[in-house]
Amino acid sequence: MLASQSPARLGLLRQAGFAPEVVVSGVDEDAVTAPTPAELALALAEAKASVVAALPEVQGALVIGCDSVLELDGHALGKPADAEEATARWKSMRGRAGVLQTGHCIWDTEAKRYVSATASTVVRFGEPSDEEVAAYVATGEPLHVAGAFTLDGRSAPFIEGIDGDHGNVIGLSLPLVRKLLAELGVGITELWEPAN
Repeated sequence: MLASQSPARLGLLRQAGFAPEVVVSGVDEDAVTAPTPAELALALAEAKASVVAALPEVQGALVIGCDSVLELDGHALGKPADAEEATARWKSMRGRAGVLQTGHCIWDTEAKRYVSATASTVVRFGEPSDEEVAAYVATGEPLHVAGAFTLDGRSAPFIEGIDGDHGNVIGLSLPLVRKLLAELGVGITELWEPAN
């Protein structure tokens, strides 16, 4: 079970051989607080996975919850509230680097336990012009994603590079998922769909 409505996370899992069902948690992300961006991403992931893991219809399943925030100057930047905030954020990120923090939580509902951790990836932003920023914001894409950018979308030309797991920037670190599953005693290959 994937406790996320993110099409990018679902796509990453499907590309890696999984066929998860999606159950959206409904967690109020604005109600969750934490002292650091990494801890906030983890707290959000744990909250989402825990809500879904408690549902009767998912008993016996593994539930994964994730959440991402961009850390810039020690502050957590989630989804921008509106186009004005997205524009201001892009202007402040130009030519700089931030850290994309993605919290991961996997619940084993049968064993009634969970494991969690955060993956961190440095993102180096390019210097898009004001016109490019305006055109990007006008697409609406940055309003739906943490940090107001996507590595696999229209903002990709404005990202100079990353240091770390590219999947983490998209929304889910498969290497970390593998490690967390191992902590639960589950081999990642056990969860693959049969090859055609």
